[in-house]
Amino acid sequence: MVHGIKTSTAIPYLDRLMTFAEPSRADVCLDVSCGSGPFAAALAPRVREMTAHTAGPRGDDLPRGRTPTVQFGRDTALPYRDDSFTLVTARFSLLRLGCPDHILKEMLRVCRPGGRLIIADLVRPNLAGADRNRIEQLRDPAHPAVPSVARLVDLVTDAGADVRRLDVLTVERPLESWLADAPDAGGADQIRTALAEEFDGGPATGAKPRMIGGELWLTQSWAHLAAGLL
Repeated sequence: MVHGIKTSTAIPYLDRLMTFAEPSRADVCLDVSCGSGPFAAALAPRVREMTAHTAGPRGDDLPRGRTPTVQFGRDTALPYRDDSFTLVTARFSLLRLGCPDHILKEMLRVCRPGGRLIIADLVRPNLAGADRNRIEQLRDPAHPAVPSVARLVDLVTDAGADVRRLDVLTVERPLESWLADAPDAGGADQIRTALAEEFDGGPATGAKPRMIGGELWLTQSWAHLAAGLL
């Protein structure tokens, strides 16, 4: 049975996240997203039952380049009973939803004892400076601050979960395709200038640009985190 699923196209690194999540045909799964939820669509045929919960406007219902405006306040509850799911996931939505500590507690509340929580999100290496936020927020002013790996782990453990596995990967992306959806052309131009200057030996932005095939690429760090109830 599938609730709220829309077919998605191939998404970079989704197979790696799928392998990390270890879904099974016995799982009753909830995916919490702030857009169209491509991970839910990919999970659906691999689990017994799939529910996709979108906490805000669907990404595919918005004009191109607009970030979904979402809000998950401290009084907001997921509309599901305690212990409803064996697998609860959030891909690039936990921080965008607002109140990540509260939404994590809600995700754990609806997760059964022995179930699993899977979080995938943008992070910065523990030794990287907070200036890495500037590039993300120039592209999208609504983008939340990028947490360090340690901060993401702390958020999950503080919510009452036990972090059992962590996969941090380096992702290189072509700059122009990444900027294609930037809502602010001025911000995109500032990013181009900053990364070009860094490539030529200028101030570091944390994006570690390099030239591949005559095109400028930038680097991101993504984390996949698996946790269970204490």
